[in-house]
Amino acid sequence: MGRIAHGQGVRPQSTTYALHRRLSQLFTDAVHDGLIPRSPCSRRTSPPAANQRPYVATTEQVLALHDALPAHFRPVVLLGAFAGLRVAEIAVLRVSYVDFMRGIITPAIQYPAEELKTDTSKNPIPIPIELAVMLNANPVRWGSDTIVVGAFGRPVAPYTIEQAFAAVRGAIEGLPGGFRIHDLRHYFASLLIAAGLDIKTAQARLRHASAKTTLDTYGHVWPDRDQSSRAAVAAALRPSVPDERLDLA
Repeated sequence: MGRIAHGQGVRPQSTTYALHRRLSQLFTDAVHDGLIPRSPCSRRTSPPAANQRPYVATTEQVLALHDALPAHFRPVVLLGAFAGLRVAEIAVLRVSYVDFMRGIITPAIQYPAEELKTDTSKNPIPIPIELAVMLNANPVRWGSDTIVVGAFGRPVAPYTIEQAFAAVRGAIEGLPGGFRIHDLRHYFASLLIAAGLDIKTAQARLRHASAKTTLDTYGHVWPDRDQSSRAAVAAALRPSVPDERLDLA
């Protein structure tokens, strides 16, 4: 474990990270099956991830994922892609945390029932009424306390959700094999940025602890700054500079 965590050997950083991630999945399965009491893998033992840009799914791929899942699991995609929730938050999102009339989600806990670690993680998330109506489908059908339920209307663990997600992602054209529920947050971020939201607003919606985290992760998604600055200066100059002065020929 120590050799993996500290990246010893000649393996590329991305390979070391992938090995640790797979090992973590195996230990998580062992905990779920009752073979071991707890997993030795955690964020503290994880090696740093390779410095690579996250894959951003297209809207068509996101909607295809939604439609491919059983109806009771479809809110997973809605909450990840259109509200930016993490899987541990999705699994235990209670109906009482969603104001369906005002269109606000207020996350409070993560699986199994732990309080969110930071104040920014508890930031309210505004959602459109269309999304609120879709999220209300399971509570209406099952009378459930949580938004996401299993096949019989009971709450489920992240493990179960991830298994269902993995079972359908291979059928989505162009989607990478390792695409995760967490990657839906990248789509959410790109959606906000494409709509013209500034860095502070994007940070608040993604519930990052700092704007630096948002920029470090998604800075490449923002429009080209050089071209934007040129356009700003040009817009200021054009009204006052005669057309012949702009002719550089």
